[in-house]
Amino acid sequence: MSKKELIKRYVLCIVSLFVSALGVALTKHGELGMSPISSVSNILSLKFTQLSLGNWLIIWNCMLIAGQIIILRKKFRLIQFLQIPLSFLFGWFTDICMMIVKNIPTDVYIMKLIMVISGIAILGFGISLAVTADAIMNSGEAFVKAVSDVSGKQFGNLKIVFDIMCVVLSIMLSMIFFKMKIFGTREGTLISALFTGITVKFFTKLTRQPLEKLLTK
Repeated sequence: MSKKELIKRYVLCIVSLFVSALGVALTKHGELGMSPISSVSNILSLKFTQLSLGNWLIIWNCMLIAGQIIILRKKFRLIQFLQIPLSFLFGWFTDICMMIVKNIPTDVYIMKLIMVISGIAILGFGISLAVTADAIMNSGEAFVKAVSDVSGKQFGNLKIVFDIMCVVLSIMLSMIFFKMKIFGTREGTLISALFTGITVKFFTKLTRQPLEKLLTK
């Protein structure tokens, strides 16, 4: 791979982070629950408001990176440390996008649902760009891959288990923090869990070929 192509792939990776952050911000603005991997950060941001959602996403992603190091040990490649600056970028982008979408009215349920559906579609598009860029995995998927590599279990099955564990953890934290009440995990979380993967597959199939041509040109 040439240096020029490598630069293009990392630029596309950064663009994918911004697009994904916009999807997260829209879903958050809908207030019907977020994607499983963001649900823990969302609960923490609701309880500890001194830090923004973006900051909690940075902390959560860095915890997942630390988890990879513990699991993989000497097999953890140095290039994977690039997940750290990318996690910071994603957190900052999320806070920026939160400011961009904050004035969109969501006073009626249909608007909340539109925010969630739009957020899922945009998040799926952003992830599809990252898949095509093939530069560095996000910390959530990299954590699952680390577990898969060590355990020998299939990545897809472990990803489902990981998402479920994130939702369960967010519900437990909500009940602890808010006197047995569940916040931040609603129908939007379920919709996101069911349809984000489908949108990623759709956009990857739609955009991969033209983007690969652009990257390798």
